[in-house]
Amino acid sequence: MASLPIVSIFISSFCTLLGALPTLFIANLSHGKKDNLLAFTAGVMVAASTYSLIPSALKLSNMFVLCVGILLGALVLTLLEKSLPHSDLEHSQTMHASAFLLFITMALHNIPEGLSVGVSFASQVEDLGPLVALAIGLQNIPEGFLLALFLITQGTGRWKAFGYTFLAGFTEFASALSGMIFGEQMFTIVPYGLAFAAGAMLFIVYKELIPESHGHGHERSATFSFILGLLMMIVLTGYLGE
Repeated sequence: MASLPIVSIFISSFCTLLGALPTLFIANLSHGKKDNLLAFTAGVMVAASTYSLIPSALKLSNMFVLCVGILLGALVLTLLEKSLPHSDLEHSQTMHASAFLLFITMALHNIPEGLSVGVSFASQVEDLGPLVALAIGLQNIPEGFLLALFLITQGTGRWKAFGYTFLAGFTEFASALSGMIFGEQMFTIVPYGLAFAAGAMLFIVYKELIPESHGHGHERSATFSFILGLLMMIVLTGYLGE
C-alpha cells in the first residue's frame, strides 16, 4: 500500500476528532447552526455519490452492477437500523442510554463510510480516492461534533466523550483499510463496493441528515446549505477531474 492513501484515510477518518474538539470548550450550539451543518454535509455526500461513486462504478462495470450495489447498500443500512438500538442525536428520548450503546450504534454507522473511502482508493480510478476521502472527512466533522456534544449533554465527561469519538473514528479507519485491502485483492468486487457505498451514503442523507436538518424551523437556510455543499463538491469534482 502506498503511504498517501493511508495518510488520506487516516485524516478522513479522524476528522471526527476535529469536529469533537470544540466540545472540550463549549457544550451548546443553536439548532440553526446544527441544522445548517447537517444540510451542508448532506449536499457533500449527495455530490460525492452522484458525481464520483456512481459514475466510477459504471465505468468499471454496468448498470446491473450499479443497481444491485446501490440497493444492497441501502438494504444493509436498513437492516442495521432495525436490528440495532438507534439513537438520534437530537431526538433521543432515552436520556439514560449508555454511552457505550450510542458508540456502538455510531461506530456501525461509520463502517460503510470507511468502506467507501477504502474501496475508492482500491478502484485505481484517478483522483477518486482523495475526492471520496475529502467528502467523507468533511461530513465527519459535524458528525464528530454532534456525537461528542450528545454524550456530554447525557452526562458523559468531556474527555470521555472525546475518547468515544476517537473510537468511532478508529472504526472508520479500520473499515477503510479493510476496504482498500479487499479491493486490491478482488478487483472485480470493487464496482459493487463503489455502488454499495453510494447506496449507503444516499440512505444516510435521506434517512438521517435531511430529516434532522428540517426539524427545528430552519428549513430554508438548511436548504441553501445543502445546495452550497452540493455545489462545493461538484466544483471540487470538476477541478480534480481535470
